[in-house]
Amino acid sequence: MANKKKTNQEDLRSLDEKVLAERLAELKMQLKKLEFNHAVNPIENPLVIRATRRNIARINTEQRRRTLGF
Repeated sequence: MANKKKTNQEDLRSLDEKVLAERLAELKMQLKKLEFNHAVNPIENPLVIRATRRNIARINTEQRRRTLGF
């Protein structure tokens, strides 16, 4: 599992700012839909919500890293 996370970080670092912003917007929209659907009718796998939140955090972290110049 550690390899998958490492690959994900490497993939994010290889993307440009525009693609990161687009992916972030998509994930935020997906999270809102998942949360709404889960509130109305419990979804089959609620861990998808956690994974989506973590992917959003990874993108935010990468954007912040670039802003700081690391």
